[in-house]
Amino acid sequence: MEQNSREKTIIKTSVTGIVVNVLLAAFKALAGIMSNSIAITLDAVNNLSDALSSVITIVGTKLSGKAPDKKHPFGYGRIEYLSAMIISVIVLYAGITSLVESIKKIISPEPPDYGALSLIIVAVAVGAKVALGLYVKRTGKRVNSESLVNSGADALLDSIISASTLAAAAIYIFTGLSLEAWLGAVISAFIIKSGIEMLRSTISQILGERAQSELSREIKKTVASFDEVHGAYDLIMNNYGPETHICSVHIEVDDTMNAADIDELTRRISYEVYKKHHVIMAAVGVYSMNTQNENAVNIRNEIRKTVMAHDGVLQIHGFYLNEAEKTLTFDLVIDFAVKDRKTLYRTVFDEIEKAYPDYKVQILLDADVSD
Repeated sequence: MEQNSREKTIIKTSVTGIVVNVLLAAFKALAGIMSNSIAITLDAVNNLSDALSSVITIVGTKLSGKAPDKKHPFGYGRIEYLSAMIISVIVLYAGITSLVESIKKIISPEPPDYGALSLIIVAVAVGAKVALGLYVKRTGKRVNSESLVNSGADALLDSIISASTLAAAAIYIFTGLSLEAWLGAVISAFIIKSGIEMLRSTISQILGERAQSELSREIKKTVASFDEVHGAYDLIMNNYGPETHICSVHIEVDDTMNAADIDELTRRISYEVYKKHHVIMAAVGVYSMNTQNENAVNIRNEIRKTVMAHDGVLQIHGFYLNEAEKTLTFDLVIDFAVKDRKTLYRTVFDEIEKAYPDYKVQILLDADVSD
């Protein structure tokens, strides 16, 4: 039900954007022809590209809402990222095209002929674009749609472009100095910059970003809230669309728990995480914690002090000492900011191995995947 409501909101907002942009494009094209203004004409073309962006957003939203199937068991949510990428490319293309046309006008200038009607049209367009941009961007953030957020940001940028053409017109009317071709070049550079930033952001999402800090902390807090759990670690979140998250986590439990106890516990954890955070818990890994060996507890505390004294070490977890096999195991989390993580890992490994020669030391270099 929530997914249907989100889809309807995105489509409704996009349709509003299409109608407004098509109307603005038509009136601006008329104003551009009447005033012989390259800046106003390019602004009209930009509005048409915005309308196309909204069409792409609708198509992407409809496709991403398809039910999961055998080929794509996690659904089609990532299509929204592809539609956001296409919008970014359209913005980038519009900027490059505008820059080329502006340079042509700089080389071969033609004096504009601004009339009252054309200036009124542009002034009204500024207000319309600001209102549309704020509405679309706000809605995009509310329903977690990157495509709408990108479209809203582009609309706000367009309002600045339209305002700049008004400023250039005023300068020409009062001084006779024509700056609109140069202004077009500057505006085009900003559009290109915006398109590159949008594209970079979308590509980053497709590649797979670190889980949102607030969400990952809340999920770990929920997992660790169970009495049997001594710690929650290695939370990995996979994103299959803005509204579909699948994760896995490791928990630390007493070494006295049996398989039935652990099974019952992990089921409760998975249910609670989904109920509170709407995140599917695909797997819960288990670390066994020494509770019956006082020597193991002392060694764990000593090793924690030794290891955490190294700059760049964020955490150790999953410690377990097997007296029968004479093995000593734990996971080591090193900050990605450390230039040579492997060298630091080797330093810690050698230090622990030297301190406990009677044990076979096994240290796993873990990744800092979530907060």
